[in-house]
Amino acid sequence: MSTSTIVLNTLQSSAVSFLSSYRPRLLMCAPHLYDVDYVINPWMEGNVHSASRERAMEQWRELYDQLSLVAEVVLIDPQPGSPDMVFTANAGLLYNGEVAISSFFHPERQGEEPHFRRWFEEQGYKVLDLARATPFEGEGDALFSGDRTRLWVGYGPRTLESSHTFLRDAWDVELVGLELVDPRFYHLDTCFAPLEGGYVMYYPAAFGAASLRKIEAFYPEDKRIIVAEQDAVRFACNAVNIGSTIILNRISNELLAHLNSLEFEVVQVDLSEFLRAGGAAKCLVMKLE
Repeated sequence: MSTSTIVLNTLQSSAVSFLSSYRPRLLMCAPHLYDVDYVINPWMEGNVHSASRERAMEQWRELYDQLSLVAEVVLIDPQPGSPDMVFTANAGLLYNGEVAISSFFHPERQGEEPHFRRWFEEQGYKVLDLARATPFEGEGDALFSGDRTRLWVGYGPRTLESSHTFLRDAWDVELVGLELVDPRFYHLDTCFAPLEGGYVMYYPAAFGAASLRKIEAFYPEDKRIIVAEQDAVRFACNAVNIGSTIILNRISNELLAHLNSLEFEVVQVDLSEFLRAGGAAKCLVMKLE
């Protein structure tokens, strides 16, 4: 065996070892102050003050425990007056050590911004600010493809299309906008989930026709996992994917079988208390790495 072959095999072995031991960092916020205090999306209607904080804590703890098996989970303290702070996906979007902090569309959530900004600064991240006139709601509306070659950014109910220019200028990334047309799916991460292996899980009816064509042009047909409405309204697309593991709310046996057939290990966690506010697994998590 030549010296070059030995070196190549050593490098490949090291890469496999690194990937097998790699544990991404995730940001979460315990629901000690969680409640449905107002109505800013269709899911909150009829659910004001109906959530059980005790039950929410049990569900959040199960999600935390499952995530901790595949990732390092760090916490930010909840703050009075910010009951939706538990949905940390909306804190901002991280790229190369910089965080584009969210500029929330609704005044009810704008009070979260200084708390998240302070936490990121204390952790050593560079914080980028969008103008108040340019609503952008972080990882809730901005998701990288599994290979990180493209940034998908939703626009419509919460994030304005004008925010795309800021993100392109800040990071020089390939960015593609997706129009959200169903008010039930007000954030991109409620109806669209890029997965490992080049797959995507999505609910087609949530998107405008031109946006659907963009999705289909990027993902081959055999890589598209189309979610039926019965699973979409359970927030099946609001999933956390780490390696071959997918952690999400309860889903149908049909979707479970489909994901299993693609060799994904699916972990279901009951997140019914958070559905009352319009969130599930992915909404409760922001990826830090």
